[in-house]
Amino acid sequence: MQYGLLVMGAPYSSPAPHSALRFAHAVLARGHKIAGVFFYHDGVHNASSLMAPPQDELNLREAWTELHQQHAVQLDVCIAAALRRGLMSESEAQRHGKQAFNVAPPFELTGLGQLLELQQRVDRLITFA
Repeated sequence: MQYGLLVMGAPYSSPAPHSALRFAHAVLARGHKIAGVFFYHDGVHNASSLMAPPQDELNLREAWTELHQQHAVQLDVCIAAALRRGLMSESEAQRHGKQAFNVAPPFELTGLGQLLELQQRVDRLITFA
């Protein structure tokens, strides 16, 4: 089965991202596939490269990056929600005249169309909010 994940909760203030990550690992361990993860609303904060949790806590951004590296899971971030919350890629920072950026690969700023495309190509889209 192909799964897609929609993550709407912020890291460290909502259990949603951690639950989604655990779900992804469980699905993969059973031989299924994760086609992609779409971060929306406060979930876009999972893509911030400026997170610096204590060393004894899970770094959620690094955990999502590992998932991408090990299983080629696409990590899409809603561009409108991200910009509204102060998250931007290098190209968006240049476009908006900002001096810094905090979203870098493997996270990709995309539109809601990517969420619709993900929904169409998976058997199940699971929401974590």
